[in-house]
Amino acid sequence: MLMRVRSMAYTILLAVAALAVATPAVAQTTPALRDPDVIFVPTPPEVVDTMLKLAGVTAKDVVYDLGCGDGMIVTAAAKDFGAQAVGIDINPVRVKEANERVAKAGVTAKVKILNEDLFTANISQATVVTLYLLQSLNEKLIPKLNKELKPGTRIVSQTFSMGDKYPPEKTMESAGRTVYLWTVPMKEKK
Repeated sequence: MLMRVRSMAYTILLAVAALAVATPAVAQTTPALRDPDVIFVPTPPEVVDTMLKLAGVTAKDVVYDLGCGDGMIVTAAAKDFGAQAVGIDINPVRVKEANERVAKAGVTAKVKILNEDLFTANISQATVVTLYLLQSLNEKLIPKLNKELKPGTRIVSQTFSMGDKYPPEKTMESAGRTVYLWTVPMKEKK
């Protein structure tokens, strides 16, 4: 009898161990489309607020955050400014975090998070684009921004500019960081 109980206990233990091993595979998100271009660094809330204010975001806007990370900017755009918002991130872990933030803030009706490559995603519906990428990536995006976005669309970037060739129309300082503003079509420095 004791042998049978031990055998059953061992079988149950094996089943639980197999389930524990299988569960992470089930819980994993889809694999990344490719490696992200930058590491994720959260934007401080005061900088998010400055970015959205500098862009003049209102409830009439559609804000696209390219490389949305944890979704802080799109959540604030919807919750604090009443805008519709779309976050795009290549990393499925960030997409999951962004969706969790959006749900917790109660703005799922106003925000969509997409697991896409910001260089190939359709951004034509944006009236405001937010960026926190490297200057080299911002510069690489210029042709896409000028081609896909409607004239008058505002672009804001924190910390990184578009280089000397495309000077910002306006800048603001926030929490020790510079926030830059451009309007489409972006004009080259003469």
